[in-house]
Amino acid sequence: MSLRALNHEEPDRLYTVTGGRSRIDDDALDLVTLVIAENDPAPGMQSEHVTILRLCRHEPVAVVELSSHLRLPVSVVKILLLDLRDTGHITVRHPTSANATTHLADLETLKQVLVGLESL
Repeated sequence: MSLRALNHEEPDRLYTVTGGRSRIDDDALDLVTLVIAENDPAPGMQSEHVTILRLCRHEPVAVVELSSHLRLPVSVVKILLLDLRDTGHITVRHPTSANATTHLADLETLKQVLVGLESL
């Protein structure tokens, strides 16, 4: 199949995959949001939902990674993920970042290293 033919068919497929939805009103998902499957796929589930649940079964996977695996735009993957979240099939969370005290401790260590290097 030529690239031109693929590009021509793609909008129809995306429309079908999302059930006609093109926007989401929930900003809970961004590119680095981690997705965790809460259960196995159920019979009759949409194939993209099944793939997402299988990919996230053993470890959290970022939204951007799911988009890559599914070869779908991030906006479409977000719609699919919100469907799964709303039905309790997945949990989403943002990666935890180091808290401020950790950064302060690291900064203090770096200062001590700098003082030590200046003493040499």
